[in-house]
Amino acid sequence: MSLNVDSADVAFTFKGGMLPMTVMELNSADPEHIRRQLASKLSQSPAFFQHTPVVLNVEKLDEPHLSLERICAVCRDHKLLPVAVRGGTEPVRQSAWALGLGWFAPVDESRAQMLKSVGSDSESTAPVALADANTAEEPAQAQDSNGAETTRLYRGTVRSGQQVSASGGDLVVIGAVNAGAEVLAAGSIHVYGALRGRALAGIHGNTQAGIYCRELAAELLSVAGNYKRLEDIDSQLLGAPAEVHFTQQQLEIKPLN
Repeated sequence: MSLNVDSADVAFTFKGGMLPMTVMELNSADPEHIRRQLASKLSQSPAFFQHTPVVLNVEKLDEPHLSLERICAVCRDHKLLPVAVRGGTEPVRQSAWALGLGWFAPVDESRAQMLKSVGSDSESTAPVALADANTAEEPAQAQDSNGAETTRLYRGTVRSGQQVSASGGDLVVIGAVNAGAEVLAAGSIHVYGALRGRALAGIHGNTQAGIYCRELAAELLSVAGNYKRLEDIDSQLLGAPAEVHFTQQQLEIKPLN
């Protein structure tokens, strides 16, 4: 009996990957308080609230019995789609599962589990780079003296629907980023061409990261989870070289000289 499986009969495959995800960090457990602020945000940036998936981060809340169902309902009323919860007590985890949501361990615990799984401590463990199945070219990868990833170099156009990421350092794209494409980096992002897709720098919380491009037309810009969409960008900056930084608790976009 042959154990070979015809690829036409394979219903699915599992693949590792990095997907950009908006995290909604809750400082209040009051659903009505959240509702009021979401209504205000909706008036400022309605495009963001068009079926955007979000992870509810409850690590700052000291609420053993969080009203998770009501908070999710408030989010859906404003067209946000909760897909998972991060942190919280055991009852919160059970509530998330009962509501059909995923659950993530707190950030520090997740990092500790990852380091344990590779059998090394935090000082000697290099970041794990996830392969991008859609990448057209093999990227050049710079490493420091300890072998840790520092910069990823990608040559060519990042096409619509494609994602290129640098999980442990900067990302340099020698080419354009088309609309519908995504570039992500733990550090800064440098695009030697037009940036028309989504660029997310500092994806692990590095507020010192930046975004640099020769032609700004991005659908979304984000540094350490702080974002601006195309409609929020000063029209005078579009189509020109620009740099993006997180300054004074907001994104600052200015001409790149």
